[in-house]
Amino acid sequence: MSNQPAPALIPQPRQLHLFPGTFRFEGESDIRSGIDPQLGAEEYMLTIDGNGVAISGGDDAGVFYARQTLRQLLPPTASGPLDPIDARGVDLPHVHIEDRPEYPWRGFMLDVARHFLPAGFVLKVIDQLATLKLNRLHLHLTDDQGWRLPVPGYPRLTEVGSKRRESIVGYDNQTDDVEYDGTPHEGAYTRAELQHIVRYAAERHITVVPEVDLPGHAQAAIAAYPHLGSGEPTEVRTRWGISSRILNLEDYTLDFVTEVLDEVLDIFPGGYVHIGGDEVPRREWRESATAQQRMSEAGLPDVEQLLGWFVGRVGEHVRAAGRRPVAWDEVVDGGAPKDTLVMAWRGVQHGVNAVRAGYDVVVTPRPPLYFDFRQSESPEEPVSFPEAPTTLADVFRFEPLPDGLGDAQDGDGRVIGTQANLWTEYVPTTESAEYMTFPRLLAFAEVAWRPRLEEGESRDLDGFLERVEQHLPRLHEAGIRYRPLDGDTE
Repeated sequence: MSNQPAPALIPQPRQLHLFPGTFRFEGESDIRSGIDPQLGAEEYMLTIDGNGVAISGGDDAGVFYARQTLRQLLPPTASGPLDPIDARGVDLPHVHIEDRPEYPWRGFMLDVARHFLPAGFVLKVIDQLATLKLNRLHLHLTDDQGWRLPVPGYPRLTEVGSKRRESIVGYDNQTDDVEYDGTPHEGAYTRAELQHIVRYAAERHITVVPEVDLPGHAQAAIAAYPHLGSGEPTEVRTRWGISSRILNLEDYTLDFVTEVLDEVLDIFPGGYVHIGGDEVPRREWRESATAQQRMSEAGLPDVEQLLGWFVGRVGEHVRAAGRRPVAWDEVVDGGAPKDTLVMAWRGVQHGVNAVRAGYDVVVTPRPPLYFDFRQSESPEEPVSFPEAPTTLADVFRFEPLPDGLGDAQDGDGRVIGTQANLWTEYVPTTESAEYMTFPRLLAFAEVAWRPRLEEGESRDLDGFLERVEQHLPRLHEAGIRYRPLDGDTE
């Protein structure tokens, strides 16, 4: 075995063996790759010896991930994740790597509804996800403060719903003592842009998961088409927090939802469609004769169960198209169908409860996987929520499979993965999005890929921070405006 230091790879492979000697790498001609049916999905082996670079993958994704590992052995100036590897005259260590991910769902969410993020930036993020072997990009396309998805037959969704007249300055403390910036904010994608994002991601083995948040977080849609709501017309929401305006349950509103989903299903061919289901105030339904009629027809005991009915109704349309509905964990309380994939955001215990209730779960708790939280106690940090900071170390230490879940993993429900989320109430620009995401996304890549701890094991934070230091030049070369490391990583 070699005494040379192990290469600084993120995520760190399961098995890495260094041997004496180096190989002078001259480019693609030195790489041999192929599919090995004995390897699992996304699994790979990478060997560098005197004969060059040999790659075996269980599938195309495995081969792709092996190439990302190879790129990290090359100088930071090496090309992007899909480009031909054009580094020449580089001495690579003799090494054998065997690796596979722990979880099939390794996701990152971009909230493009609160603050619009242009398509070019989304592509830039996709390249970083691919480099870090993450395989899901969740796009939160609609909310109270903006609708970013074009839908034929409903032009006002983007003509009206994509524009708010101003935004809050500083933290929204949910009182009347707030200041507005007086600056309109707007933006929407074209169908062609979304289709390009989907293709670009698929080439890098990333599935785009679209979210149209329903039936709450719908004020922008109601501003565009007031008949979808209850009560007086409204405007696109200019404050953060939870709006009381939700979709009504009239037949024409359900038809609207179906037509929106048809467009989503057509643009996004991946296997999942996120239908929201979070933070749904029930006041308007309690006061609605139609909602009461829906309860009576469905034999529901109270208005709280209407959310499960709605998610089930919407989910039927998604299932009929051969896709799987995804929703936030509130739908478990509402009795959503058991084949709904649940994103557990309100805390680890909600994930445990969902698994025990028979749901498949993606664990994505607030905190530590909400990247809109500030990263230190420093007054220099951008405006964010007042809760305790979420540091790089906090993310690194997170374990997706909660303690005590035990044999529930062998039942009907299971944890299929984990996801980090960047909500953008307080993230107004692409620069701020990069600052809040990086380098915390490096820690999350480790969380999503690495094997679960065995009894008596612990995580090597110091070793990880050393690897991050060596990875930062790669972010710089990619034009990522990351947050510098400092003493607040603990």
